[in-house]
Amino acid sequence: MEYHVPKHCISVAGIVTNESGEVLLLRTHWRSDTWEMPGGNVELGEPLDEAICREFQEETGIVIKPIGITGVYMNTTKQVLTVCFRAQYISGEIKIQEDEIVEARYIKIDETNIGEYITRPQQRSRLLDAMNAKYLVPFEAWEVNPSYTLLHRLEGDMNNK
Repeated sequence: MEYHVPKHCISVAGIVTNESGEVLLLRTHWRSDTWEMPGGNVELGEPLDEAICREFQEETGIVIKPIGITGVYMNTTKQVLTVCFRAQYISGEIKIQEDEIVEARYIKIDETNIGEYITRPQQRSRLLDAMNAKYLVPFEAWEVNPSYTLLHRLEGDMNNK
């Protein structure tokens, strides 16, 4: 069997809630049949925590602070690995990037009404996992050139949810 170098795409998604417990969700032009958490592809060399901040701001206008990972998901058909974060709202008002996003808003969502908003099963499980996470996984980004330098660390602190 011949060896082929893997070529995977990494993406990020994140959950942020407002003071009423509503979740910030959006619909994109290419998946307008469903709502989903903001997120997108990680750029080459970009730390995951920076990628989710950039994607949130680009898609919604909201500035966030990621605090930990709620889950990791794999689409084996498209070779996409998605890392989902819990994040805190820092600042900003919803302002969508209209060429990419149809609509973004805070939605009161739970297990009883999730099917009304999120039509794709992989998006439902990601959101439910993020909403129901009992703990958050820490995340670190390192640079090695030539010594090891810690760039970022998220502790995964549940007190900041």
